[in-house]
Amino acid sequence: MRVALVVVGALVLLTGAVFAGQGLGYIPGSIMTGDMKWFWIGSAMVVVGVVLGGAGLVRPARKA
Repeated sequence: MRVALVVVGALVLLTGAVFAGQGLGYIPGSIMTGDMKWFWIGSAMVVVGVVLGGAGLVRPARKA
């Protein structure tokens, strides 16, 4: 479960970073380019990704 949280957190973080980059206009070629709404959505996704990844890293392992 811990590894899954870290992987999902990393994927959400990377996707959010791309959304934020497109929203700011740094990554061209999409309908999201230059639209600040996508920057805010991406920023929220980055925060969620960090929380999920951090929870996977900090959470103690279960004893089998």
